[in-house]
Amino acid sequence: MFTGIVEELGEVTAVEDLGDSSRFRLRGPVVTQGAKHGDSIAVNGVCLTVVDHEGDEFTADVMAETLKRSGLGALAVGSRVNLERPMVADGRFGGHIVQGHVDGTGTILARTPSENWEIVKISLPAELSRYVVEKGSITVDGVSLTVVEAGPDHFTISLIPTTLALTTLGTKQPGDPVNLEVDVIAKYVERLLGDRAPGDTR
Repeated sequence: MFTGIVEELGEVTAVEDLGDSSRFRLRGPVVTQGAKHGDSIAVNGVCLTVVDHEGDEFTADVMAETLKRSGLGALAVGSRVNLERPMVADGRFGGHIVQGHVDGTGTILARTPSENWEIVKISLPAELSRYVVEKGSITVDGVSLTVVEAGPDHFTISLIPTTLALTTLGTKQPGDPVNLEVDVIAKYVERLLGDRAPGDTR
């Protein structure tokens, strides 16, 4: 499990096309500390498994389903990425529950700067809109954020200077894709309520 608190900005150093999958090599001096084969690292909000690790770089395989559902397929050598290791049992819960299972992608629609923060408008796939509520949580490219406004086909977020400086969201421009993971609690609540029998008030 992750919390959406990005630990560092990493970089893609190699991409290998394997036909029905891709293998990425990524540089991340912080997240590779103590890393070993089989560990999980979130890359732009996508939970990937470490295949091997050497120095400050690690490789991870990305299957076709992940490439289809996320924006990882658009990454190239030199792309910057948000990196986060899983939360440890005694760690601080700084964001919200993030699984690293991307639900879909959105597109940056607009950026509105102000003196101390920036408002970013992002498109929202229709099938995800019911899970996004004002002041609720959403993960954008692996960053835990609070929804400012929730529309039928978009939402807005407010980015503080730290987020702008330390994550990819500081440089994303209108037209750029972003990975979205909605709050898993909302999905569980929907499933539980949907399984109720008519008249059941439990």
